Amino acid sequence: MSTPSTSLWSPLRQPVFRGLWIGGGVFFIGSGMQAMAAAWLVVELTGSALLAALVQTAVFMPMFLLALPAGVLADTTDRKRLISGALLAQTGACALLALLTLAGWIGPASVLLLVFVCGCCTAVLTPAWNSSVIDPVPRDEWPQAITAVSIAYNVARAVGPTLAGLVFAQLGAGWVFAVTVGTTLVMWDSIRRWPPRAHAPSKLPAERLWGGTLSGLRFAWHSRIILAQLVRVMAFSAAGSALWALLPVIAQRQLGAGAQGFGLLMGCLGIGAVAVGLMLGRLRARFGLEWIVGSAGGVFAAAMLVTALTQRAWLVYLWMLLAGAAWMSAMSTFNTATQASAPQWVRSRAVAMHMVAALGAFALGSAFWGASSELMGPTPTLCLAAACMLAGLPLAGPMPLRMGALHEVTQATPWDELFIEAEPLPEAGPVAVEIGYRIVPGSDAAFLDAISQMKAPRRRDGATFWRVYKDLGEPSRYVERFIVESWADYLHQRARATMADQVLETGVRAFLAPGQSARMSHYIAER
Repeated sequence: MSTPSTSLWSPLRQPVFRGLWIGGGVFFIGSGMQAMAAAWLVVELTGSALLAALVQTAVFMPMFLLALPAGVLADTTDRKRLISGALLAQTGACALLALLTLAGWIGPASVLLLVFVCGCCTAVLTPAWNSSVIDPVPRDEWPQAITAVSIAYNVARAVGPTLAGLVFAQLGAGWVFAVTVGTTLVMWDSIRRWPPRAHAPSKLPAERLWGGTLSGLRFAWHSRIILAQLVRVMAFSAAGSALWALLPVIAQRQLGAGAQGFGLLMGCLGIGAVAVGLMLGRLRARFGLEWIVGSAGGVFAAAMLVTALTQRAWLVYLWMLLAGAAWMSAMSTFNTATQASAPQWVRSRAVAMHMVAALGAFALGSAFWGASSELMGPTPTLCLAAACMLAGLPLAGPMPLRMGALHEVTQATPWDELFIEAEPLPEAGPVAVEIGYRIVPGSDAAFLDAISQMKAPRRRDGATFWRVYKDLGEPSRYVERFIVESWADYLHQRARATMADQVLETGVRAFLAPGQSARMSHYIAER
């Protein structure tokens, strides 16, 4: 069996991935231009560090509010219509922001509001786009594909703010916002030409928005691998947001730079990210996930300390290159591990939860660090943020990172057929399921250890209650009992079992006494 390629060029040979990647890259450039111009415009209008930091909050807070419902929609509806509708709405908001600025009617409140609206549109489309852009790529090339997307995003961090600084200095903020209208339409055209792959047809009842949201949260809570990734990315992003949020203030007050200088600082972050992205696949294969994330945390903390304590512009620019490389290394690793560890039925929701953890923490962190800067100044704030970044690194012990294996994300055929006289309505419930086991006498302790491993997958895939009972009248008989909210939820739970879950069930059934089989019964609540 050949070793999967670690080259970034492998996924880019796929024409559909390449087209979507280019369209997304142009869109990212426009978003970077808009964020830089909005932040600098607010600084010029008000001089407030808090309001400048709130631009980052306005950009990323919608991810915290809307990403998970958007992930449910991406998993259950037409992804092309979802992405296209959000892009057209964002085009309108960008156009209004440009017109108000060009007319001289803009103020800090309207900047924040319209940037927030654009952020809402981005939040709605991102889970669907992120989960569909890698569909044309073989699974063993997903890490390279996700890294390529991260590179496009970070090229945008380099190119977007730099272009925005030039356009801002020469023509003003209004023309920067006008350019973002065109970049949004470029991404809309790429989705029109290369629409996402349709979901496989299913005979199961459709998931509703609230139920789908709860099932995504339940999956993350009971999946140790996903939960570890979400907690780790939240800690990293919350601490690291200080540098991004306070960079306009550092550029203006500490370095005496104008719009072009701030754009160059942002550009250095992007250039560092792109440079490390070109070799990240090889580094990840050689050193592993934990080395990448741990090293990135140390470098980013050092960059915040240098930025806080020096007024030498060249030194800050140098450390921005290293900070960009560190940010890219960690965030791309978190994103890759999350997508590779989620089954198809919940992959968009996993992407959304990654966004909620990363960008929600980023948005809240930006507001916190901005308020802290108002109280005690940028230098102590960045030093505190660096200490928080280092304090988060020991999370590697209780919450290690890894990528899910193929059998952990591949759905399997259920063990048992549903032998029921009349199938209930989808909304009927709750449903209680009992599986009886008559085991080999004397194997109780080992059997209980084995069946206890079934708790996490049962709860992860939909059960609200799980327990094992011993029959007092027949000591070698045990009953596994779990409850699901409705018949539709139970059907979905059965369909979500993976090949790894079946390995666990095989281990449980190995304890059955000779000639015995597991007996399944279903009960529906009547009162």
